[in-house]
Amino acid sequence: MNNLIAIVGMCGSGKSVATAYFKEKGYEVIYFGGITMKKLKEEGLDITPENEIMMRDKLRNDLGMGAYAIVLLDDIKRALKNKNVVLDGVYSWSELKILTKEFPNIKVLAIVVDRNIRYERLEGRKVRPLTKEEAKKRDISEIETIEKGGPISYADYFILNNGSEEEYKLSLKNVYDNIEKRS
Repeated sequence: MNNLIAIVGMCGSGKSVATAYFKEKGYEVIYFGGITMKKLKEEGLDITPENEIMMRDKLRNDLGMGAYAIVLLDDIKRALKNKNVVLDGVYSWSELKILTKEFPNIKVLAIVVDRNIRYERLEGRKVRPLTKEEAKKRDISEIETIEKGGPISYADYFILNNGSEEEYKLSLKNVYDNIEKRS
């Protein structure tokens, strides 16, 4: 059976870098946040922090807290038939419960970073930068309304990403090697 890894963490923790690392190792990427972007484009709305929050809330109001897992379940099953798969951005506890029920061997990798370091990185990122206040607002929204803490606290692997990108990639390699050894 192919490996399935869910990458979890707060905004700006380094989930995209982790996903890119596993992609380089041959994993197929399924990006949960892509659903939000796709829906915003379909409705002709700009990609802004406010619109992203609104769309995430709308999807979860329509389909429940496991909305993103529900929408992507068939894509994940299809991809796993042929390749290892990495899930970028599993957010809610409900999503993780759905995924764990469907895929008992799923591994969860939590990327954690001190809050002030995340906020500095978010202000400086090239794609979808956030001010400190926007990042704080998003953190609170994700913690209070989408059960984001559950998947992070329940992870199989944790990486503290407070250092350099080289240190981070070494930590990713260690997790990758561990998962490959056990599969």
